[in-house]
Amino acid sequence: MDAPPNPKRPCHDPSSVKDPSSLHLAPGFNQSNVDTTISSFLSLSDLPLFSSSPLSIACSFDRVLDKVIDASDHDRFLDRTLQLASLLHSSTKRCIRKRATLHNSISWPLLPELTTKVFSMLDTKSLMQASVCCTMFNKCAMDRVCYSHIDLTMAAKNVDNGVVCIMIHRAGKELRSLKLGSISSRSTFLLTRSCLAPLSFNHGFAGGLLRSLHLYNLTLTPGKSLCAVLSLCPNLTDLKVIGFISGTDKVNSVEHLAPITTNCRLIEHLFLENCGAAGPPSSSSVVEFVDNCPNLSSLTLFQFGVNDAMTRTIIMGFRQLKYINLSGTYGISGSFLRFMSFWDLGLSCKDSPLETLSLRDCYYLKEREVLLFLNSILAGDFKSIRYIDISSKHGLVSDAGIATFEPKFPIEELKKQKPGVTFVAIFPAPSSSSSSSSELYSDSTSSSGSSYYSYGEDEEEYDDSG
Repeated sequence: MDAPPNPKRPCHDPSSVKDPSSLHLAPGFNQSNVDTTISSFLSLSDLPLFSSSPLSIACSFDRVLDKVIDASDHDRFLDRTLQLASLLHSSTKRCIRKRATLHNSISWPLLPELTTKVFSMLDTKSLMQASVCCTMFNKCAMDRVCYSHIDLTMAAKNVDNGVVCIMIHRAGKELRSLKLGSISSRSTFLLTRSCLAPLSFNHGFAGGLLRSLHLYNLTLTPGKSLCAVLSLCPNLTDLKVIGFISGTDKVNSVEHLAPITTNCRLIEHLFLENCGAAGPPSSSSVVEFVDNCPNLSSLTLFQFGVNDAMTRTIIMGFRQLKYINLSGTYGISGSFLRFMSFWDLGLSCKDSPLETLSLRDCYYLKEREVLLFLNSILAGDFKSIRYIDISSKHGLVSDAGIATFEPKFPIEELKKQKPGVTFVAIFPAPSSSSSSSSELYSDSTSSSGSSYYSYGEDEEEYDDSG
């Protein structure tokens, strides 16, 4: 147990120990003699360190220190002893690190260049853990290429604005993708609205390098903060924004589609979630949004306030669109599916590049509109379509205007004529006694990989991550 501090003498502060090279050297100082003395001290015979025996090193220390208790300069002598002990402790730790680095450099099978390449493939959290293992790993982990793809979502609770700034600075000219925030909306984190300020440093040099930006549950205003950030990232091809709210009030997400994408004309993949509309949006903002992103091939608008007319404008406007996910949208009935069969500008719906259509949990989606769309596919339209998902915990709206959990679709014909199309329709039973529900579709998978799922108690877990 440590001895209590001496109240007659000020407590020793290890941080006050000076660097030996900065100490004033007395006249006649001989470094060789000092080295010999320390070497002799460290080379003492293998005596017990702690023992009641008078031959123990601990007892020797006590005897020497006891002799100066009554000396006039005993305080200075004891302070000097503590300083020397601290220096010895620090030197020993440095020696251990050097030995570990030497051992790793000999036993580690990869060249430093290959080690850096491996580290560049790690997620950011794993990279930080590897960097503190030894000096060799730390040196390799400091290479800029290791920070090309920064992902700080896995340690969101410990990440503040300073950490983001350091990471972006380390990446330098190699910065390509950045992920910030907490994937779980219930988590708390230290990031503030200025966390993306480093992207503007050096006239927006870092922002201009970004190709991918994913932001999770950051409290920013889409009309101001987000647009200001995206103005610094003109070369983005992948943008994902989840949980963007202004304070506690939902913003009109559709109205912000145009200003958000004004400076993102190279965008190919856009994912926006949880930005529920506060009021009826204007169709002009959707048209401007389409004009802003001529290269868009993948679009997810989760819980957005778009209607059928806007959806038709979006699908027909993006001529390279292969993937669209409008899950959780309350404003569409599915009539846009019917109008999609009448393409203008000389492009036939048969030539549509659309491969994936996801309309999960669309509250007003009608059974009849889905049926007409499936019939158009059987007639040869949308030759590129490969995946359709209309699953809903709300069921579909029947011709009678009520929710149905047993829609009638031409499943067998789809399996025969379109074996490469996967059609997912999962409707959980509306009551707790799901055992009374019967299967409408048989769960079958053809040899070509086509799958048809049933509703009922075998409901699959919903994945709205896009």
